[in-house]
Amino acid sequence: MIMILNDRPNVQTVIQAQNAGYSHGEVSQMVRSGQITCETCENRTYQDGSDEMVSFKSPTHISPESAASAVMAHEQEHVSNAYSKANRDNAEVIQASVRIQTSVCPECGRTYVSGGETTTQIKYQEDNPYAQNFKKADAANTTGQNLDLSIDAF
Repeated sequence: MIMILNDRPNVQTVIQAQNAGYSHGEVSQMVRSGQITCETCENRTYQDGSDEMVSFKSPTHISPESAASAVMAHEQEHVSNAYSKANRDNAEVIQASVRIQTSVCPECGRTYVSGGETTTQIKYQEDNPYAQNFKKADAANTTGQNLDLSIDAF
């Protein structure tokens, strides 16, 4: 005896599954289990927009499963470059942070890493003693010149 468990047609992509009448939850489960592929996720590329010499200078595909580690490694390149620049320029990295951004795929509903952003602050040392003395003298002249008062009316 043969039983038909599912009378829906065989599908291979999210679009086909949606057109065949599968619910959003069924489609999401099929994508997660690898039964169907999401064309948007399959074609997603990443590219760096900075002027630094780092990876991803040209559009590159990263699988959704590998995107988090690849984007974090890429952003760490920017952090490493900041420390190298600080060492070359007799400076100090005061702050370096990385923020990973996520989005939801409009086609399959999967949450994916959509990019990253690195923020760094470098403090440069003054090698010129005249510039240091000028800053000290300028600070002595301007300290206390700004006064902010509030007046309470009775």
